[in-house]
Amino acid sequence: MRKILWLALMIGCFVVPAVKAQDAAPAGAPPAAQGRRKRVAIFDFDFSTVGTTALGAQVDIGKGITDLLVKYLVQDGTYSVIERKVMDKILAEQNFSNSDRANPNSAAKLGKLLGVDAIIVGSVTQFGNETKNTNVGGGGGGWHGIGGGGFGQKKSKAIVGIDARIVDIDTAEILGVASGKGESKRESTSLTGGGSNWHGFGGGNVDFGSSDFQETILGEAVNLAVQQLSTGLVADAGKLSARTISVTGLVAAVDGGQIVLNVGAKAGLKVGDQLTVERVTKEIKDPSTGEVIRRMTTPVGTIKLTDVDDVSAVGSPVSGTDFKEGDMVKTVTQ
Repeated sequence: MRKILWLALMIGCFVVPAVKAQDAAPAGAPPAAQGRRKRVAIFDFDFSTVGTTALGAQVDIGKGITDLLVKYLVQDGTYSVIERKVMDKILAEQNFSNSDRANPNSAAKLGKLLGVDAIIVGSVTQFGNETKNTNVGGGGGGWHGIGGGGFGQKKSKAIVGIDARIVDIDTAEILGVASGKGESKRESTSLTGGGSNWHGFGGGNVDFGSSDFQETILGEAVNLAVQQLSTGLVADAGKLSARTISVTGLVAAVDGGQIVLNVGAKAGLKVGDQLTVERVTKEIKDPSTGEVIRRMTTPVGTIKLTDVDDVSAVGSPVSGTDFKEGDMVKTVTQ
């Protein structure tokens, strides 16, 4: 009996680790496939409620906060953030004014042109000190901006408040909200005090991420507020869905090994996308109206995009030959 128990115990010692080993991923195995990161565009924050003469110059507070938010979201890696130059180009083409940047409906339309899953719009709700700050909806009292960067000899802490909304570009529905509030741990007689190397914004150019500015009490408050806001936006990432886009177009030209298409980024294409190429062999028309109701096609091959601009794209063959002008191309892309 003892021999039987001993044998059972020994078998158990080997079987249990074996089961665990099967559950664990083999060493060196590739990670499980993950969906692509959600693409977002972040519009410059509106700061009309806190005045336009803050910091004693025509400094775009909203742009400064947005740039700092982009930095933190890129570092986190949860979202894929559209590069500012690409976004500014589209905004300029569409004559999108700063007054529209906090409007979810206007921003959602532009989000489609940018090929993103959602856009982030926001507002600066506080930007001042603990005794003189402007709240959304408040009258502001005697507040006239920071102007000159001082408020007498009385020491005070800097306070910054910001809100943001994640907006669905198809419905303009607000998918998530986040806020951030930062208060400097230090006090000073000037909001830009505390930074020994701070010399102001040259020509109104704003860089809230610079080490010199962040050494000031105002920079400290801005940084804390944006960090808190970034955390809230990351927490809401699960509320976004990766958009699936069906793109169809035509081969506009074939030049050696390059196939040029008549569709590009505005249709949702990007470098690396693969498209199937088909040739129309017959058109079926409605006998009563004469309209084409179906096109019969045969496969020609597959191409992979190597260059994309707003209205065209260039691809190289992955499979197939004899690509011709007028061939149909299509893909389902995210």
